[in-house]
Amino acid sequence: MTTSKLKVKIFADGADLDGIKTMAGNPWIRGFTTNPTLMRKAGVSDYKSFALDVLKLIPDRPVSFEVFADEFEEMEDQALEIASWGKNVNVKIPVTNTQKKFSGNLIERLSGRGVQLNITAVMTLEQVAAIADCLADETPAIVSVFAGRIADTGVDPLPIMKKALLALQAKSKAELLWASPREVLNIVQASDVGCHIITATNDILMKLSLFGKDHTEYSLETVKMFYKDASAAGFTIPESRQRLSA
Repeated sequence: MTTSKLKVKIFADGADLDGIKTMAGNPWIRGFTTNPTLMRKAGVSDYKSFALDVLKLIPDRPVSFEVFADEFEEMEDQALEIASWGKNVNVKIPVTNTQKKFSGNLIERLSGRGVQLNITAVMTLEQVAAIADCLADETPAIVSVFAGRIADTGVDPLPIMKKALLALQAKSKAELLWASPREVLNIVQASDVGCHIITATNDILMKLSLFGKDHTEYSLETVKMFYKDASAAGFTIPESRQRLSA
């Protein structure tokens, strides 16, 4: 398997400007996502300033920025402001607010006004179907199903992702995004199952260089790594008088 054979679009997920700039130089990175948690970890303090800096680096590929209000009226105000920052912006709307209220009416209003959305934190097929009913046929949208978090609960996400694709089939401009991948294998799985997009953090994306690597050679490199590190650590074991018999 090589990256050229992947059918899924790869987005970079992060909030570090240097990392975003590095990934922007890779032609196989087709878009970018971030979220308030990643931004907080990266030390972002001015949301709009950070977003505009990102858009200067990425003027030609989709970039997703998330609202952070909990009341739908305020979410709508934030969404319209965020959408105004660039034509390549997708506004991330959580599937529910913290009170477990479905964001359907807000999704319907924004999508109807032509706002390109990224519906996030989705984890059930019922949610996917409900979102599909709210999306305008003519407006592009992304539906982010957190397959990695589903897998964290001991549930295989692949059957769910396959059915999610079917649930979105009637919306020709809606794309299914595999969110929260845990390993490079998930990129292959997302491609094989037919997901339109997968977003991954830079630590996972850096491992894409391993695609197609010979396993025997990789085994030898691993043996050499263990030997080198043991030597560098100065490990010794007192010599035993006992030997295995010939």
